[in-house]
Amino acid sequence: MASQGTINNVNIGIDEANRAKIADGLSRLLADTYTLYLKTHNFHWNVTGPMFQTLHLMFETQYTELALAVDLVAERIRALGYPAPGTYSEYAKLSSIPETPGVPKAKEMIRLLVEGQESVVRTARSIFPVVDEVNDEPTADLLTQRMQVHEKTAWMLRSLLEE
Repeated sequence: MASQGTINNVNIGIDEANRAKIADGLSRLLADTYTLYLKTHNFHWNVTGPMFQTLHLMFETQYTELALAVDLVAERIRALGYPAPGTYSEYAKLSSIPETPGVPKAKEMIRLLVEGQESVVRTARSIFPVVDEVNDEPTADLLTQRMQVHEKTAWMLRSLLEE
């Protein structure tokens, strides 16, 4: 986790203890983002049914955005002086998004992706107290941007579930 392998000479105006707390939160965000990326990519490959073309393209747009996001989150962890988690086993421990066994029907895929998007928002939001306390504006900016993307994506997916 983030507390191992710290770079001790980081002097950015945030003490080591608070940098560690923020890096730990961002590690959970990274795990959620990567897990959602993998789930979305899996659904892109395996979606079927009358909405195939729409969902196939929508899921591709979403997993592409998530692939870029993991890099931003990991780089912020590194800027705080900690290693970014990068293995499936670490992500499994850190993520709040459960794995989906098998291949669900298209509507269930959408519902699961709404849940995943909302989980990422909740994880991002949970990091704010320490970020605000130490005036970590770069992390606050990253979290705000991520929350905006995930809330909008959840809304768009949710609209597909309405009758």
